[in-house]
Amino acid sequence: MRKLAFIIATIFFVQTTLFSKNIPLKLYVYSGNLIAVNDSLIPILSIHTVDAFSQENIKILVDVNDTLSLWVVNKDNFPHDFRIKGMMGNISINPNDSSFIQWSFPKVGVYTYFDSLDYPKNTYLGLSGMIVVKDKIEKSFYWNIKEFDSKWNEQLIKGQSVNWTNYSPNYFTINGRSNPKIDLDPKARITGEVGDTLILYITNTGQSIHSLHLHGYHATILFSSKSPMHQGREKDTHPVFPMESIVLQIVPDKPGIYPVHDHNLVAASANNFYPNGMFTTMKITE
Repeated sequence: MRKLAFIIATIFFVQTTLFSKNIPLKLYVYSGNLIAVNDSLIPILSIHTVDAFSQENIKILVDVNDTLSLWVVNKDNFPHDFRIKGMMGNISINPNDSSFIQWSFPKVGVYTYFDSLDYPKNTYLGLSGMIVVKDKIEKSFYWNIKEFDSKWNEQLIKGQSVNWTNYSPNYFTINGRSNPKIDLDPKARITGEVGDTLILYITNTGQSIHSLHLHGYHATILFSSKSPMHQGREKDTHPVFPMESIVLQIVPDKPGIYPVHDHNLVAASANNFYPNGMFTTMKITE
């Protein structure tokens, strides 16, 4: 029995080693302006593989047991750090310097990376996103949901302070976009055919709870960082708490175009114009 157990363990180790990969990435931290849906400019921070400012943070995709090898280059004028919530501590990065981070991912799920320095300031300003860990090929969509109080962004980027207990955001985004621009993002707008299995990965990197409501279909919770006991539940509305993640499975049973939006209708607006916020549509064909 001991020999058999040793052989099984050896086979498992060899298979894991053969199929795991090293994923090298170089990320850049920049400051710039998010162009809102009404063309207002909102100062934010971002992190991406492009050596230039991008208003959409990188979505990092890996397979189970992969090792992520990251060089993070700070192109901002202020110090930052990099942390993966619940998995690793913070790694400091001085201005015009870089740091190396390496981490493996043994479980399927969505994990939040963020800048924990002067929390929640830098996370709120934009240095926060998602690491998606998968174990199979699937039709997937990815949402990094975030809201802003545009006046606060202007104050914080200048080094001024704000009262976090008096938060009143006026812009709401998915992957750095608001309605109708969200529907132009093929990784955000849910599309498919009747009977498809569609997987939606969501990370809330904002400071508010967002209750995402699906018209037309129910979705099954496959993963919840905040409430693992909710896995397997099937509902049409799914609250996602700040700095938490959720994975939903949708199997559409009929064709049509159906809204998906935050149930708190202020979040479906942009600076009080509706529906220009956290609002998009699903398009399902026969």
